[in-house]
Amino acid sequence: MFYGYNGKILHVDLNTGKLDVEEPGEEFFRKYVGGSGIGTYYALKNTPANINPFDPQNTLTFAISVVTGAPVSGQSRMSLVAKSPLTGVIGHAQGGGFFPKKMKDSGFEAIVVTGKSEKPVYLYIKDGKAELRDASALWGKVTGEVDRLVKEELGDSGVEILQCGPSGENLVLYSSVMSMSNRAAGRTGMGAVMGSKNFKAIVAAGGIKQEYANPGGLKALRTWAKEQYDDSIAAVLHDLGTACTVGGNAGVGGLPTNNWAAGIMENWEALDGITMCDTNLKESDTCFSCIVQCKRVVEETGEGKYTIDPYYGGPEYETLGTLGSYCGVDNLNAVCYANQLCNMYGLDTISTGATISWLMDCYEHGVVNAEDIDGIELNFGNYEGMVALVEKIAKREGIGDLLALGSDRAAEKLGGKEFLVTSKKQEYPAHMPQVKPSLGLIYATVPTGADHMSSEHDASYSGFPERAKHIGLTDPQPGDAPLNREKINYALTTQYAYSFMDTATVCQFCYGLGWQFMDMAQLAGMVADVTGWEFTPMDIVEVGKRTLNMQRAFNARDGVGREYDTSPAKKMLTPLKGDSSDGFIFPADKLEEYKDIYFDLAGWDEESGYPTNETLESVGLEWIAEMM
Repeated sequence: MFYGYNGKILHVDLNTGKLDVEEPGEEFFRKYVGGSGIGTYYALKNTPANINPFDPQNTLTFAISVVTGAPVSGQSRMSLVAKSPLTGVIGHAQGGGFFPKKMKDSGFEAIVVTGKSEKPVYLYIKDGKAELRDASALWGKVTGEVDRLVKEELGDSGVEILQCGPSGENLVLYSSVMSMSNRAAGRTGMGAVMGSKNFKAIVAAGGIKQEYANPGGLKALRTWAKEQYDDSIAAVLHDLGTACTVGGNAGVGGLPTNNWAAGIMENWEALDGITMCDTNLKESDTCFSCIVQCKRVVEETGEGKYTIDPYYGGPEYETLGTLGSYCGVDNLNAVCYANQLCNMYGLDTISTGATISWLMDCYEHGVVNAEDIDGIELNFGNYEGMVALVEKIAKREGIGDLLALGSDRAAEKLGGKEFLVTSKKQEYPAHMPQVKPSLGLIYATVPTGADHMSSEHDASYSGFPERAKHIGLTDPQPGDAPLNREKINYALTTQYAYSFMDTATVCQFCYGLGWQFMDMAQLAGMVADVTGWEFTPMDIVEVGKRTLNMQRAFNARDGVGREYDTSPAKKMLTPLKGDSSDGFIFPADKLEEYKDIYFDLAGWDEESGYPTNETLESVGLEWIAEMM
């Protein structure tokens, strides 16, 4: 008997319309768990090396995990994995809400999609059964309209819908995949992969119930969470959302401003969580069974230029950064509206805002003029220009057609490469290596392109040393200290832990090694209570290490290794201006030295950056060693 999960994986061949169910057994789930682990497994098994990401053979996997849907906080998330059209390497995106729980209720742990349909289709799953349905009437519709039409067609307002928006149909390389029209699996362009397959959506229904190995343990965790809630970060996130970190990052000079020229924006308070609460916050929303309830829902106040629809949620910190401070925009109404457009069309807010801010930098330095960009005077702070470009990108109109390729590819045609802030062609998120040095190394080396959610940030080692001990880290280093071997070891080991969280599809606001609500011991205990497996924090490290090595091996199979682990040196070596981070840099000129240490600790070949056969075999990946 499986505790907590169904044990079934649905394979969808869009070329033929054939649907097959695989039941790989407990050993498979114990080894790969779910999420990015299962997704990368099928990417390596099914996707041929060196193909174009829009080739029908690119395998796209939607995976939850063995703990999804359990009655505790932080488990209703899912991972999408395929070769990324933005980066050209392994792609991974994760989102939350209620779709993951409903997918569990429908009877499947993962959906593995290959091929391309002749016409638009969507997949309907319910009670262990599945069928493909015509989606021609949904094609071209914004996400909220698709939600309405599907629920009307099925006569069921309780279904959950996961979809690519019009930007994915238009093959914008950083298109997201949306659920509830406001929860984004945003990074690496998984929405564009869906669009390339004429695969519009997955619609989940059903009510299959799970049994848990130790319900009493899960109840005890819920009780603990309720007792600790009022004095924890959970209460802050409920009240202010992730927007609470606008002020925190501004305070240490780590709020990227004017395309990373500075670490603080004048009038940053206009974008923070308190201002949102005092102006246009309608309510706090949540994911299934989560006590934190951090999701923002904003509404129209009548004081701004743009009309805000609460259906599309509200901006997170990353969005307030990329569409706000990156662009020098302090107009909250405009940022909320741009976020709404991204959710309507299905755009990753990080790459969207960062690409626009790069173009603003090009404009400010004379690389482009208004005539080159559809007549827009694109100085930093021009919120009207920022909003206009979001819609142009989604529709691939005018200059938006080029920007839809991302800033790195746009720079190949327009110039302005010196203003890029990317790694593996993916735009940097809103956490700065100049004040968090380990992120400079992680952004460069992470297999999926720059990602702030792939390791714990620097200050947590000395700030939360007892939590670090759970995964064998016992030599705390100051957060602002230069990178040394132990600090690099911390970055890598926490990368394993956070790789596990992507594999187990749990929320990094609920579980973590630093400021988060619960720690790794509680996470390991939760996995054990759900499944009945013996599971410890060191098992977290082992599973996460396995997934990270699979991702690295996928890239290595395409010849992508050390030479692709780069940093935007000119930007990182240009001193920041203003306030507490004035003069700060990330020493990108030492990146090769840092990589030597990182690869040595990871067990990867120093010259190529590829996982060695010995390392792959040590984490049970002999089959990949043979493939390589």
